[in-house]
Amino acid sequence: MNKKKIAFGSDHVGLELKPAIIEYVKYLGYEVHDFGAFEKQRTDYPIYGKKVAEEVAKGNYDLGIVMCGTGIGIGLAANKVPGIRAAMVSEPYSAAFSRRHNNTNVLSMGSRVVGVELAKMIVKSWLDAQFEGGRHQRRIDELGAEDERNDEKFKLILNSKDKKYQDNIN
Repeated sequence: MNKKKIAFGSDHVGLELKPAIIEYVKYLGYEVHDFGAFEKQRTDYPIYGKKVAEEVAKGNYDLGIVMCGTGIGIGLAANKVPGIRAAMVSEPYSAAFSRRHNNTNVLSMGSRVVGVELAKMIVKSWLDAQFEGGRHQRRIDELGAEDERNDEKFKLILNSKDKKYQDNIN
């Protein structure tokens, strides 16, 4: 059986938590890759949230785990990537149910919100949970349909000859 591959990313604040969680995930038997940040120098969370999400969306990694100060910003960045369902959580129950009911593929945590031991419990709960499918799949499909409708609206605006639309996006 192949090991599941987990992509990691954080900004400079998430770096306070990330090394311990990477070691823990390796201990659990997963293959990991860290996409940064690697230094405490101030950096921007969207870079790393987007990178991890893109790698998961492309299928290069099975799941992603991202961290910043609160987990919110980097999670929002991850959710901008089509096909990503990132959950920003601070306790194990929500982590597990984000997988069971929402089939999340990226977990986001805040290093200023959770400590190492709580983060380990969150990660274990998330990794152990399995998607239940059924009515939950239907709901996920509805989310995807909404994304497609919004993409079509945006394409119409981009292709519009109407100056009022063009002025707002240039």
